[in-house]
Amino acid sequence: MSPDCFVTHVPGPYQGDAQHGLAADSRPRFHFLGLVRFQQRALAAELDVVMHSTMTTTDEELLVAFELHSVERIRAVLDAGLDPRSPVRGKSPVNWFTEMYSRSDRFPECLRLLLDRGAVLDDPVVAPVLLDDADALAAAIRADPSLVGHRTTMVSAFTPLVGASLLHVAAEYGNVNAARVLVEMGADVDARAAVDEYGLNGHTPLFHTVNSSKNRSEPLLRLLLEAGARSDIRLPGITWGKGFEWETTCFDVTPISYAQLGLLPQMHRRDRDVYENIRRLLEASGRNVPPLGNVPNRYLEPKANA
Repeated sequence: MSPDCFVTHVPGPYQGDAQHGLAADSRPRFHFLGLVRFQQRALAAELDVVMHSTMTTTDEELLVAFELHSVERIRAVLDAGLDPRSPVRGKSPVNWFTEMYSRSDRFPECLRLLLDRGAVLDDPVVAPVLLDDADALAAAIRADPSLVGHRTTMVSAFTPLVGASLLHVAAEYGNVNAARVLVEMGADVDARAAVDEYGLNGHTPLFHTVNSSKNRSEPLLRLLLEAGARSDIRLPGITWGKGFEWETTCFDVTPISYAQLGLLPQMHRRDRDVYENIRRLLEASGRNVPPLGNVPNRYLEPKANA
């Protein structure tokens, strides 16, 4: 969780995506109370987690532990008797976990704990990618080379993972070890995700890296560019955060414009990170990089102390 952003977790309905077989459910929704630093003084300093009244105390504790990527708290809930295969409000615990907006180095350890206790992913092929387990992923591809082209669909809080390659998944979660194995073993760095009924999406893995939460996927941005990923692809649009409160349809996007959209308040990305990523993308496209002297933006910065 970004120190510049406090959140309130309010479980609410997901409308589903019938075209790609994603049913309506009670996907977690998160209302971002503090999106930029100048709002902090108006906010409470602690995470306020508001759970639906029908949830049990154990369910609530599990979802809080998921949101915080707390291995210890997840283990405590499981040790207290929660079955990781039993649905929570109609959805498996492991899906609650992977669908949350949180991204951190603790994600693989939390997921491994769930899997070790019997949880099962909807698509087990993605397990070594989500676990960022380079050895397991390489072994799986050696056993079945077609996995480098495997396609999967997962709910994503940010850039869509519908008809996505394993490299898309690694890029979304910031799992650089898995991404490196995929690139080294021949994955297409410009593989396209599925296009929806409106002609939107169809993005490459690079799009997942250009405005990631806390810039977590920046090492993958560099990895993909070094591997020859195109930074000049233009798409009709991408629906970011599909089905969540922050859902935003972005039109006529390239990796560069998508990076700059990180300045939107609902994306709450740091402007220094945004423009550093833009600089890398411009250089990769062979374009001149003009001076970017107003970063962070002086108009906004004084308001941080207001």
